[in-house]
Amino acid sequence: MRALICRAFAPLDQLTVEELPEPEAGPGQVVIEVEAAGANFVDALLVQGLYQIKPPLPFTPGMEVAGVVSAVGDGVHSVDVGDRVLGASFFGGYATHIVMAADSVAPIPSALTAGQAAGLVQSYATMLFALTRRSFLEAGEWVAVLGAGGGIGLATIDLAKAMGAKVVACASTSEKLAAAEAAGADALVAYDEVDLKTAIREATGGGADVLVDPVGGDKAEAALRALGWMGRYLVIGFASGDIPRLPVNQVLLNNRTVVGVDWGAWTMRDPEGHRALLSELLAMASDGRVTPVEPTTYPLDQAAQALHDLQSRQATGKVVVVP
Repeated sequence: MRALICRAFAPLDQLTVEELPEPEAGPGQVVIEVEAAGANFVDALLVQGLYQIKPPLPFTPGMEVAGVVSAVGDGVHSVDVGDRVLGASFFGGYATHIVMAADSVAPIPSALTAGQAAGLVQSYATMLFALTRRSFLEAGEWVAVLGAGGGIGLATIDLAKAMGAKVVACASTSEKLAAAEAAGADALVAYDEVDLKTAIREATGGGADVLVDPVGGDKAEAALRALGWMGRYLVIGFASGDIPRLPVNQVLLNNRTVVGVDWGAWTMRDPEGHRALLSELLAMASDGRVTPVEPTTYPLDQAAQALHDLQSRQATGKVVVVP
């Protein structure tokens, strides 16, 4: 098998694709022949040692995969060789094959391609967790999302619309705004060209009910001020590279709430809860309530470039690595 290997916490160009022994399925495990692996901002941080978790070296990054089961271990009865499955694993996705626990994979909805399925787990699960577990989005509410042209942004739009909400998509380029509009956004804000607070308040008729922020940085305070009465500010991440300092008086005023959203940590603390959430998400994908965009693909040999484009915010939409 071939896999992307991180042997030291170092710049992205130090990553190498290497030949490794073919994996075997142990008891309760399956081997998946990877067709697509979701590429995420956190992967770029992990391999450079910039994330709060530093995995033992060497390791293969990649948190979400879609592919075909090529082998099953003893005691596995829920999955058969040849099944199309998706799954989440903190490491190992950027490879031709990955070994996973059988109870951590699920069938791919028939309507989805491997690329769509690989992009479903992290972004969509994060936002379903955010909108139904960490906050409670109601039909008719306004959601404003920063970084709307990225994987989290597009998942927010798709899920919020499926839940009956309205969406203001905020992004930095016309290309990203076009992607957000195609995903169903009701209003668009080019946040490098206008006053973000004013634009969101005008689009929503007085203030957003929910603000989704995977970006952080210098847009955060204006976004917080754009919330209306009892608005909820969902902290997803810091793609800008800067962790903002928010004025807490703006939380007090209008009874706003700041909510941290760490889907990955929750999955480890509540695996049963995560399985239930994933079942909900797959049902939504199966019956067409949500439709992930077809992602941008990079071959395995260009996985480092994929991570660079994500970290530098040059990528639009979801990105997957294809072995």
